[in-house]
Amino acid sequence: MPEPPPGPNAGRFDTAPAAAALLRARLDRVLVSPLAAGVAPATEAEGAAVQFALAGLTGAVPPAGFKIGATGRRMQAYLGVDTPIGGFMRGADIYRAHAELRFADFLRPGVECEVAVRLAADLPPGPCSFDQALAAVGEFVAGIELVENRYGDVAALGTPMLVADQMYHAAAVVGDQGGVDWRALDIGALRGRISLDDGFSDAGVTSDLLGHPLNALALLAASPVAAAFGGLKAGQVVMLGSVTPPVWLSGPAAVRVEFPPLPAVTLRLG
Repeated sequence: MPEPPPGPNAGRFDTAPAAAALLRARLDRVLVSPLAAGVAPATEAEGAAVQFALAGLTGAVPPAGFKIGATGRRMQAYLGVDTPIGGFMRGADIYRAHAELRFADFLRPGVECEVAVRLAADLPPGPCSFDQALAAVGEFVAGIELVENRYGDVAALGTPMLVADQMYHAAAVVGDQGGVDWRALDIGALRGRISLDDGFSDAGVTSDLLGHPLNALALLAASPVAAAFGGLKAGQVVMLGSVTPPVWLSGPAAVRVEFPPLPAVTLRLG
């Protein structure tokens, strides 16, 4: 297998201390703390370089997929950020259609109501049009992103650190196509719903994801994160964002996300 490409700013910004600090916070199950000047990434490109280094530490180069968060207006308002942020996903953290996980294994977990794609073609790093993004999609499916609130004062951490830390990502449940021809659907106007076994539910529409969810895919392909990993590759899964704010969990829960007529996805945290 060829060597992975270097992250951005390779040779200029030392990514190792920040990546090690982020990994240590996860292993110790503590909140991410602001890092000292010169250690913390100062730009989104440096954040992406730290993320690439973190992926190397977790055995995720090349990654099995990516997520892009804060693509919806409600989500941006909720998180207090004004730009979408991408992050890699490990293969070990991606589940098909349903997952059974332990609540105690996650730090302040939450769940999100998402759509996702499986890529049938590469998207090289750099400017990407809607049509290029559309042509690269093999499947369009429902998904659940399991997130962790690993942060205290998000404003104090700053956007580059959120980039470095995969923007809340912990795991994902990604649906099957189930015989549905997604190309025959108006995927820019699908209504999604997230529901929990305690009776809670919320809903949103895919048009809230940058106007159309594939705009999020195009934006990710053009992002510093995609550049750090050498672009998006055929076979990878990409989570395109949540149509609702995250639902933070206080204990074990069963979660269902549906975007009819796409097959639903489910997650149980026990």
